[in-house]
Parts: sequence; C-alpha cells; structure tokens
Amino acid sequence: MPAERLREHTVPLAAARRRRLRADQARQLADLLRHQVRTGGFPGGVLPLEGTIGEEYRVSRNTVRQALDLLRTEGLIERQPGVGTVVVSEKYPHGLNRLQGLAETLHEHGDVTNEVRTVGPVTAPAPVARRLRLPEHADVLCIERLRLLGGLPLSLDLTYVPMDIGADLIGCDLENTDVFRLLESLTGQPLGTAEITLEAVNADAHSAAVLQAPRGAAVLMLERLTHLADGRPVDLEFIRFRGDRITMSGLLHRSC
Repeated sequence: MPAERLREHTVPLAAARRRRLRADQARQLADLLRHQVRTGGFPGGVLPLEGTIGEEYRVSRNTVRQALDLLRTEGLIERQPGVGTVVVSEKYPHGLNRLQGLAETLHEHGDVTNEVRTVGPVTAPAPVARRLRLPEHADVLCIERLRLLGGLPLSLDLTYVPMDIGADLIGCDLENTDVFRLLESLTGQPLGTAEITLEAVNADAHSAAVLQAPRGAAVLMLERLTHLADGRPVDLEFIRFRGDRITMSGLLHRSC
C-alpha cells in the first residue's frame, strides 16, 4: 500500500481502536459496578460521585459516564436531582447450590405469593411424557403460576406433574405453598435431584404481558426436571424469570 494511502487509514483506525477501548472499559466497569449494586455494596443505595468512581477504578470520567449509562439502561440505577445516582431496582439472589422452591430460596427477602393462572389435567405432550417416564398420551396435571415478591412479578412457572400425584395437588394451597413442599408431603418422600438447564430467551407476547416486561425482552428460562429420592421424575418445570429482578449464583467445586 502506498505511503499516502497508509497514512489515510492510520488515523481512522487508531480512532476506532480508541473508541473500542473506551467501550470495552465502560462495559468492564459496568460489570464491576453491577456486582456492587447486586450485593448492596453502596451504603444507602447511593453511588459515589463520577470522579470518585474514576479515581477508584483508574478510568476517565467519560468511561464512568458510559458505564453508568449501561446500568441506567438496564433499569438498575437512575439520576435523582439533589441526591445523585441511586439504586432503583433490586436483584434477588437465586442460589443453584440446593434444590429449593422459590419461596424457600427467597425467604429472607419477603413472602413469595402465587397467582394460579391454570390448573387442571391435560394430555401430556410427547416430550413431557418421555421426561416423566409416562405412557404416551397419559394425563398430567398442568399448573401455570405467576410468582410475585413484594407484589412485583418475578417469574412465570409452567409445571407438569404425573396425575397419580397431581390429582391430590388440585385441592392444595397452590397460592401460598411451593409445589416442592406439597410433593414431599403427598408422596411421603423427600425430593432427591434435579436436572436443570438455564438459558436466555426472548419473552413472547403472553409471557411479557404477564411479567409486565417489554415484549421481546430477554428473560431467564430455567428448565428443571425434579426427581424424588427414589429416582422417580415427578416435576417438569419451565420457569421464565425476569432477568432484571433475579440473579443466579452457585458454588462450584473442581473435581480431582
């Protein structure tokens, strides 16, 4: 490439690299600040001044502003005149270390209530029958519940239970009790293990409306197949969590 053309490209490329570097730094800073927001690291829910954040993390004020803009877009913080930048949305921790219902997991944060939207027997779709080890076309109990914490929608749960257990679930208090507790009570067995898959999916129109989330917004989808202690699968769930109100965490061990 001739020297003149090389010089023509050098300046734009250098500027693009600087822009990319600032964007990378803002994203990286936003990750660190998000952790502080999520774990209550800012006393009174008020973030430090932009200059203080810049000094602590050794970044420019522009980078701090870009990082705060990212968190503001996520709905975690907002700017309040006369106060500063404050935390406006709490994320609740959902542990992945133990097999627990939502009310058990979040008991320290308040009461989880359930709006039962659907409950009744249906013919099991083929994948559901296979996962629950049921004959083809067997009936299962289908339960759909909106789970709320502090009156705010947190998750939309779709649950399939074999009908020999599900028939007794119909008369239980599904509005105030985790299905896990009810299953243990009805079967006389503790729950044993669960297979889980966690992924991000776009909210369909129905889920978005029920969860009061923007249509097409990303939600956390937890697919969980739970077994009794004797190994029998008894609960297949598809749970859509509002990603702006829940965070998944766990303690992992590296096996030798």
